[in-house]
Amino acid sequence: MSYLEHLIAGLLIQAVVGLLTRNWWAGAALASAYFIGRELAQAEYRWIELYGAGRRANMPWWGPFDPRVWQRKDQFVDWLAPLAGTCLLAWWMTRRPG
Repeated sequence: MSYLEHLIAGLLIQAVVGLLTRNWWAGAALASAYFIGRELAQAEYRWIELYGAGRRANMPWWGPFDPRVWQRKDQFVDWLAPLAGTCLLAWWMTRRPG
C-alpha cells in the first residue's frame, strides 16, 4: 500500500468510528494505532532478519526502534500520513459549529 492508500484507509476507519460514536479523536487514535503498530511490526521483522539471525528471541525490546531498520522515507510516511490526516480531521470535526 502507498502512503495515500494508508491515509485513505485511516480516514475511513476514523469516519466509521466518528460517525458511530461522535468521537472523532477515538477514531483518529484507532486508525493511527493500527498503522503505527503495523509499521513497528514490519520493523521488528527487518531487525530479526538483519541482526537477529532469523530468531525473534534474539531481538531486544528496542529492536523495532533501532534506526538501522528505518532507512527509507516511506517507512515513516506510511504511519505519519494516517496520523497527521486523522488528527487534522478530528480537529476539524470537533471545531466546526453545530
